[in-house]
Amino acid sequence: MTENSSAPASPAAPVDATTTASWTALTGLRDGFAPDLRGWFAADPGRAERLTLEAGDLTVDLSKNLVTDEVLAQLVALARDVDVPGRYAAMLRGDHINVTEDRAVLHTALRRPAPEDDAAETPLVVDGQHVDDDVHEVLGRVYEFADKVRSGEWTGVTGKRVETVVNIGIGGSDLGPVMVYEALKPYVQPGLEARFVSNIDPSDVYEKTADLDPETTLFIVASKTFGTLETLTNARLARQWLWEKLVEQGAIEDTDEARTAAVGKHFVAVSTALDKVAAFGIDPANAFGFWDWVGGRYSVDSAIGTSVAIAVGPDAFEEFLAGFHAIDEHVRTTPLEQNVPVLMGLLNVWYTNFLDAHTHAVLPYAQYLHRFPAYLQQLTMESNGKSVRWDGTPVTTETGEVFWGEPGTNGQHAFYQLIHQGTRLIPADFIAVANPARPLKDGTGDGGAVAAGADVHALFLANFFAQTKALAFGKTADEVRAEGTAEAIVPARVFSGNRPTTSILAPALTPSVVGQLIALYEHITFVEGTVWGIDSFDQWGVELGKKLALEIAPAVEGDTAALDAQDPSTKALIAKYLELRES
Repeated sequence: MTENSSAPASPAAPVDATTTASWTALTGLRDGFAPDLRGWFAADPGRAERLTLEAGDLTVDLSKNLVTDEVLAQLVALARDVDVPGRYAAMLRGDHINVTEDRAVLHTALRRPAPEDDAAETPLVVDGQHVDDDVHEVLGRVYEFADKVRSGEWTGVTGKRVETVVNIGIGGSDLGPVMVYEALKPYVQPGLEARFVSNIDPSDVYEKTADLDPETTLFIVASKTFGTLETLTNARLARQWLWEKLVEQGAIEDTDEARTAAVGKHFVAVSTALDKVAAFGIDPANAFGFWDWVGGRYSVDSAIGTSVAIAVGPDAFEEFLAGFHAIDEHVRTTPLEQNVPVLMGLLNVWYTNFLDAHTHAVLPYAQYLHRFPAYLQQLTMESNGKSVRWDGTPVTTETGEVFWGEPGTNGQHAFYQLIHQGTRLIPADFIAVANPARPLKDGTGDGGAVAAGADVHALFLANFFAQTKALAFGKTADEVRAEGTAEAIVPARVFSGNRPTTSILAPALTPSVVGQLIALYEHITFVEGTVWGIDSFDQWGVELGKKLALEIAPAVEGDTAALDAQDPSTKALIAKYLELRES
């Protein structure tokens, strides 16, 4: 995507995609569009090979999508018409493409190699900041701390080594770390465990700490400003739990001095607000920072990933970062026609804006990726759930998709019915790995379909392959009749097919592959946002509810004046809550 790498910063007004020749052409192709995957594959034996591409370690089969070569050509033309390459180049070099906050967008800089590791990369300097040096200085400190925890050099206040790391954050400070930790569980050091507290519902922090030993627990408070209401409330609850349990166990004296010492050994921070960190009781030397050009949902490869770095170790975390960078380089250097994240983003535009799809399913056939759909919900919907363009004018198209999903094969016994035979078009991404972390064989089998000694992962992947085939090609009425089905039942057993899927296959769920998968969807999101002309890097939509919650809180606590100031519905709901709440 280097064709416009020297293009100037993004213009004050985005290109209106609907005014381009390519959009007009796509509209014409949409009118009367009759997808026929059976027919297309029969007439074009090379379709699967031509539309299967590589990006890093990922093999991505786009052939079961509802596109012809002509549609794809016009989608690529659309990427050029709205200057996706130019905006990508502007992002990489640090132009302030987050216009509403007047910030650079440099999550890609978090995984650039250290300057001494790759002399081919020009050092990145943005707004006077030597970005590469700063990123690797923080990474070095995170790695040094991670090694101390992993080796047992870092201990709790009583000298016991850390056994459990509890990450306290919310949004990107939680969804990313917990997803990656779950994905990389086979790489976690034996004797170490990570837990994650995010919800301000007190049940969350209670359940995550109930069975822990305070002497072997380390808390990481992840909040850039050290002011996020949910995170700081939970941090105070965790500190309170630590003090109470240590005193109860006789591990410390019940004095201010002892409590202060305990916080210093059992709490660290990911924050740049060092004064607030110190006021909480955390040594600022044990605070790891990141920058305003890193959005929360793009931050798992920053110091926000400290819990992951401790759990899997610096070497694995370096692999993780290298996976991100491999996809960044694929996007930067690969022509649009073979550029996997660009094509996947454009396909999403095709489905959203031309084929009236409203949701997008992500279906990992890898249990360790069970948190990946939830992670993608924030990445995609917080980024592209916008109704104004980056210049403040109304959007001219539908924007955003509702991302959702669950691991296979669980989903097959839940919602696949709707994807297969429902009336809604739901594009779906299927993700699988060839080599499982925990290979097992069924020693006895079932005497029928599952033979003794069957490779269970192969059985699992048979479902992965079967589902995309069934969704693409379906089952005709004649095929159903040929099975001897009663005529009255035939319509219920017909599968129309032409349900679009993308298949993503990796060798194994390594740290690098997890990084590649995240970066893949980061860039898909970027491409869609560029086409729609929106700022994918702000999130003003989360602000109003937070502000109102602070205003409503006195009413919830029984302030009658505050209660009377509410609208009738809110007032009635709060009144009912107060009636039901037991003191």
